[in-house]
Amino acid sequence: MITKYKIEILNSSSSTSWDEYVNSHPLVSIYHLSKWKYIIEDTFQHKCLYYYALNDEGAICGILPSVNLNSKLFGNFIVSMPFLNYGGVLADNADVAKQLNEHLEDQATSFQVSYIQYREQVERTENLLPVSTTKVNMILQLPETAEALGKLIGSKRRSQIKRPIKEGVSHKIGKTELLDDFYQVFCENMRDLGTPVYGKTFFKNILEVFAEHCTICVVYWQGKPVSSGFLITYKGRMEIPWASTLSYANRISVNMYLYWQILSHAIEAGCHEFDFGRSTIDEGTYRFKKQWKSEPQQCYWYHWVPEGGELPNLSPTNAKFDLAIKMWKKLPLPIANTLGPFLVKNLP
Repeated sequence: MITKYKIEILNSSSSTSWDEYVNSHPLVSIYHLSKWKYIIEDTFQHKCLYYYALNDEGAICGILPSVNLNSKLFGNFIVSMPFLNYGGVLADNADVAKQLNEHLEDQATSFQVSYIQYREQVERTENLLPVSTTKVNMILQLPETAEALGKLIGSKRRSQIKRPIKEGVSHKIGKTELLDDFYQVFCENMRDLGTPVYGKTFFKNILEVFAEHCTICVVYWQGKPVSSGFLITYKGRMEIPWASTLSYANRISVNMYLYWQILSHAIEAGCHEFDFGRSTIDEGTYRFKKQWKSEPQQCYWYHWVPEGGELPNLSPTNAKFDLAIKMWKKLPLPIANTLGPFLVKNLP
């Protein structure tokens, strides 16, 4: 007989219990913590649907964070979790996970969404949903010293790291005092890629809410910021969810210098693992991350679509976005920075 679990929606009185459960789970990620609900609500004004299951003793036995994105331009859908690399269910067992998924799917029907996307870290055979496995996260098991890392990556990579040093680059590692310089590089690079940029408030809120877990690294050349990374550290894993380098600085391998400094910082901070973030196998970012001796970890993105529905393709590789991307690349930076946050808030 299958146990029927009571499912509740997260509120301020249950946040502590939610986070205690997340931190006790073997698949814990910082993105499952309840504080992301308040970051996303404050930054993007989206409706957050954070559900948890209770066992017979009244203790939490599973959680499912998700966000409803609804716009006329891109449609109405739910993602667990948008803007971030990880999401999906954390649960004691497959029955709990299945009931949480089904509860969200019932809610999705009432919201008339076109689909739900679950960004799972592991394969979920119990939900029988279509799955996309085109993405991987690139993970490096960090050695104990920067010297050992240098030996691991080989002489060619070490030479690429030394070149920008000869050109006089420098770097800083800090927090909110580097946000403006990080964001300046991030905005210009995103415009050059044809991608709308997040508003600075998003990063400011993350820094404020997760102050002890966040760090920024900025590389300077000829007195200007040219490369930057936003780092999040949790339970011995450092991740770089957002990084950018200005195209003209790539000719002196500034990006290699940035990652060398970040990885060295991760080792000094006592981290055992570094997460380079998402990539598609054999594309440019995958090859860049692979050269640091990172290994692919499969992403499992499951999709629920209501009966008779169809999954839309919001990927930037979709040919219907080609013209928009080309036009975006030509926008003056102040215009791209003004329009970008209004668009990207509705893209997962």
